[in-house]
Amino acid sequence: MQTKRWCLKVHRSEGEKTRRRLLEEGLLDRLCRIRSDGDYLLIPISGHTEGAVCEIFTCVPEKEELPRFEQVGGIAIMQEDDPAGAAAILASKKTYHTVLYAESAVHGPYRTKRYKVLAGADTTATEYTEYGHRFCIDLSLAYFSARLSSERQRIRNQMHIGERVIDMFAGVGPFAITLADKASVVYACDINPEAVILMVTNIARNQKKNIVPLLADARNLPGIIRHPADRIIMNLPLHSIPFVQAAFQMARPGGMIHLYALVSQEDEYLETLRRFPVEQIEHRYVRSYSPDRFHVVYDIIVAATNPS
Repeated sequence: MQTKRWCLKVHRSEGEKTRRRLLEEGLLDRLCRIRSDGDYLLIPISGHTEGAVCEIFTCVPEKEELPRFEQVGGIAIMQEDDPAGAAAILASKKTYHTVLYAESAVHGPYRTKRYKVLAGADTTATEYTEYGHRFCIDLSLAYFSARLSSERQRIRNQMHIGERVIDMFAGVGPFAITLADKASVVYACDINPEAVILMVTNIARNQKKNIVPLLADARNLPGIIRHPADRIIMNLPLHSIPFVQAAFQMARPGGMIHLYALVSQEDEYLETLRRFPVEQIEHRYVRSYSPDRFHVVYDIIVAATNPS
């Protein structure tokens, strides 16, 4: 819809500075799009002020502010039990089919959550695409986090062609399938039978021939996998430390272990990890988890003295 509005005419070089000032002062008309006029910009304002001129603008309906949520495929996961907000989220995008509320934190050996359906289809299953890989996911049966997509790409970019990889807590297979693009073989383990079933489906969907799915307790992997790994993924943020011994047993000297943990300070586990044969440890912030805890990854290079 086009309509006449008051605006300020400013040179392009001053456009962003002016827009921010008007926004801070509450004068920016956010219902109308900024227009170009040669070397100048016409920035719509909510009322007449000194230097303002009247011009025709294209106006757009104001978007409804939605509650906070995380998107996984066609599912939106809300942080609060808010049916009205869930209805608004469901209506905001055609690709959303379900809005959920997590009634519990991650719990139990299978790393699952309890969910309540707030709007849409009565399901916790969806399809998710990440950097060209397609995944079948059921949030009530197996843990999954879309927020680690950049981490998966970071590690993939570090890899050399032909590496042997072990994913100790593979879930539905996002790390394993991403890293399989460069690996010679990926051993993908999980203790949750439902997660392994979904992983096998995802391996087939993405046509990966070099992933070995394993239903096992990660502590037992040193007795199952006999060849040392170039790279090990330990994505079990709440309980990864008890499995570190097994990881070092399986890593080759000079190999890399990526250990994810929830901490209150970034160096929280450094002293513990240095009790093992470590050549180098780097730690980096991944994301916030709660007001007093956050997700961190320790990138560990295994020392040459690593026992066989």
